[in-house]
Amino acid sequence: MQGGLDTSPGGLRDICLAGFRLRDDKAPGYAIGGLAGGESKNDFWKVVDKCCRALPDTKPRYLMGVGYPLDLVVCTALGVDMYDCVYPTRTARFGVALVDGEAPGTLRIKGHGCANDQSVIMENCDCMACSGGYTKARLHAMLKNDNPLAVSLVTHHNLAYMMSLNRKMRAAIKVDSYDKFAISFVKDQYRGKENGGQDVPSWVKDALNAASIKLD
Repeated sequence: MQGGLDTSPGGLRDICLAGFRLRDDKAPGYAIGGLAGGESKNDFWKVVDKCCRALPDTKPRYLMGVGYPLDLVVCTALGVDMYDCVYPTRTARFGVALVDGEAPGTLRIKGHGCANDQSVIMENCDCMACSGGYTKARLHAMLKNDNPLAVSLVTHHNLAYMMSLNRKMRAAIKVDSYDKFAISFVKDQYRGKENGGQDVPSWVKDALNAASIKLD
């Protein structure tokens, strides 16, 4: 379904939704399109929320071209079931790994901070890089020397990270504790400036609030 960022009553999103309702008996599921194109996060989550509220709960809702780990956690709270995105593999080609525990959930392995770091990207990660004992320092040197193996290893790590995140989300949903999972995930990434981190962005708070998940 399309409609850009127009969530107004009777607007483009509503027109598209009305057309889908006429074809509901023939639709096995729904794809939400027209996002992840550089729009503000505030506009982004409002469109996702509107679509999920209007589409049936009995059929899968697929959000096209999304996204970042935080996007997945927030949009799953809003009602999205499926995703696809080039981000995990594309960002790996630039030497950026997905990690827990720091905003915005990424680690730039090419950065100076990894040059002498003898720890793996993430402890308890079963990807080929982490389980194979490739340290940040080793990957840093390999990336600096344009070693294609390093890109493959970071790519595998990022895919393993995303699959693990999806398994965790699914497990939390199955035991009706997704709200606790979402709160834990967000607070783990955003620890506040007083703890040397960043404060939780207002769009994340607003989106989770719309899903009846309170961070505070």
